Amino acid sequence: MVYNVYFSATGRTRRVAETLAAAWGETVTAVDLSDPTGGETALAFAAGDLCLVTVPVYGGRVPRPAAERLRAFSGNGADAVLTAVYGGRAVDDCLLELEDLLTGAGFRCRAAIEAVAEHSIMPAYASGRPDAADRAELTGFAVRIKEGLGAGTLPETVAVPGKRPYAGTGGMPVHPKGNKACIRCGACAAACPVGAIPAADPTATDKEKCITCMRCVELCPAHARTFPAPLQKVITWAMKKQFAGARENKLYLK
Repeated sequence: MVYNVYFSATGRTRRVAETLAAAWGETVTAVDLSDPTGGETALAFAAGDLCLVTVPVYGGRVPRPAAERLRAFSGNGADAVLTAVYGGRAVDDCLLELEDLLTGAGFRCRAAIEAVAEHSIMPAYASGRPDAADRAELTGFAVRIKEGLGAGTLPETVAVPGKRPYAGTGGMPVHPKGNKACIRCGACAAACPVGAIPAADPTATDKEKCITCMRCVELCPAHARTFPAPLQKVITWAMKKQFAGARENKLYLK
């Protein structure tokens, strides 16, 4: 069995995950780690299964709820392909953390990918990605991984970049909230993957729970959840140097 396991708050990471999964040309079971109900949180796999595990990079780390749900998996010797999706700054220790999580859950991590996608908070960075060229390259990566698995040429544990202890914050220190345009439809509260928006007051945000995933901003029909415009400008300006230069997708097979 092939499983497409992903955490995707705004759809950008899901598009990368689905591009990779399509290369297998067979029935693939989707497992959405960003499902606000928790989805299937205690899945058990078997030797011979393959899990394509794709997560976005949040402050250099695996998103907290994704990490929590992956810890509940039982790999039982199944193979895993790791993908970290980032918005043009850096992957930092995300791939290493993801490998540690999956190895600890009993998976064999056979290959890894860094994929570029439009930044969810600052869409001016990596704008429009993954584009057609990205999708073609990612498909090529998936084909090479599939061939390597079939030929038995991939390592038992792929080497990925990163250091322990992990650096990074795992998130952003700012959080979106509702404004006067809020129509109190509750869509944001229902969809929040960490339950950070109270249904009784959808303009509020629980800062302790919020991971700044931007799902609420993306889906709000009234465009009522956002950062104050001055703060958005400050964040974009402050991060400009860190996003300078072109970023490429990368494949790890050794």
